[in-house]
Amino acid sequence: MFARLNHSRLLRYAGLFTWAVIGMPLLLLSLMPSGQSGLAEDGVVTAHIDWQAWVAYAAFGISYGWLTRGLGTRRVGAFDYLLLMVLTGSAIAISYYSASGLGSILLMVAACVLPWLLALPVGIAWLVLSEFLVVPVYMRWLDMSWLEASMQSLLYAGFSGFVFVTSLVARQQAQAREEQRQLNAELRATRALLAESARINERTRISRELHDLLGHHLTALSLNLEVAGHLIEGKAQEHVNQAHTLAKLLLSDVREAVSHLRDADAIDMAATLLPLADHVAGLDIAMEMPKPFRLDDPERAHVLLRCTQEIITNAVRHAQAGTLWLQYRQDGRMVYLHAHDDGRGADVAVAGNGLRGIRERLAAYGGRVEIQAAPGRGFALDIQLPLDEGIATDALPPRPAADAAGSSMAMDAPNR
Repeated sequence: MFARLNHSRLLRYAGLFTWAVIGMPLLLLSLMPSGQSGLAEDGVVTAHIDWQAWVAYAAFGISYGWLTRGLGTRRVGAFDYLLLMVLTGSAIAISYYSASGLGSILLMVAACVLPWLLALPVGIAWLVLSEFLVVPVYMRWLDMSWLEASMQSLLYAGFSGFVFVTSLVARQQAQAREEQRQLNAELRATRALLAESARINERTRISRELHDLLGHHLTALSLNLEVAGHLIEGKAQEHVNQAHTLAKLLLSDVREAVSHLRDADAIDMAATLLPLADHVAGLDIAMEMPKPFRLDDPERAHVLLRCTQEIITNAVRHAQAGTLWLQYRQDGRMVYLHAHDDGRGADVAVAGNGLRGIRERLAAYGGRVEIQAAPGRGFALDIQLPLDEGIATDALPPRPAADAAGSSMAMDAPNR
């Protein structure tokens, strides 16, 4: 059973279990008598903690359950940071309203969320500060000195640090698995491209051999039979003429077979590109392409593959997007790619190594790329790739209204 759970789910369930266990001492504290005798004058047990502690307890559980759903596989937004503040504040509130150190234990649970939401220095500072906010509880209700309360908080901070590092390792392993998955997808796509290229090369070789060998010999045979038909008479001439006719038919069949092999010399781009979209963590990729979608130039097919790969990589690493749309279109000897996602966007599209690589690949074959970015509306990219030398790339043609509306939603632009 546990073998089927990844690290993030195990952390989630362990934290929820700890949160549930903390409810038992809270329940006992609520049933404890407020006086030294343990009972009120009427014999009824009175509550020792206020209802606010239970509100904070419920807020912690709800916040933790929401924050830990799909750790590492979903987009982190402003609402998640708000819930992190609620998570930390409710843990501290439990200590204040219950006059105990239970909140410090819940802060240890909250520490496993920090590496997934905050940068490492910020997460460590958040962890230490939240633990020391419980110091007044130890001093006022547990009758500790300032030094003893600080040492107690430092002790809990050490425990929380262990949980923090454990969660950080889990996050790094999740990232390593995602990088491995991405590399496997790229290898599958490259293997498909190589297989298509090898198939095309073999068909080209066979068609060339048929044309150069059989075609040459059949042409020579047809010419000799035609000469022989003029040199003989009678019944023999009839057989020679029949052989001449068969030779011409066979030569026509060979030429047709060669033409068919050359016409089928095209790379299936669907088989090459689709592996890139398989099981990308935290990102849904919608690919739209013509049927059939074939390119007869392996080098340009490789350029389109690498551009698609770079777009997906940028969307995963920088965009904080939930969905990426890739729309391919082939118009004569020109291929168009429109990509956009629902990422956070940017004021200005600053070209990093990724975008520069796309521009350089396209420029080598006469292609071009146009970039659109807007804060909060994502990042859009339009690619134009000619399939023949000497074809000029003009301004990209207008897209349908639905596509144009979607072009303002796309990937994060900085340092791509």
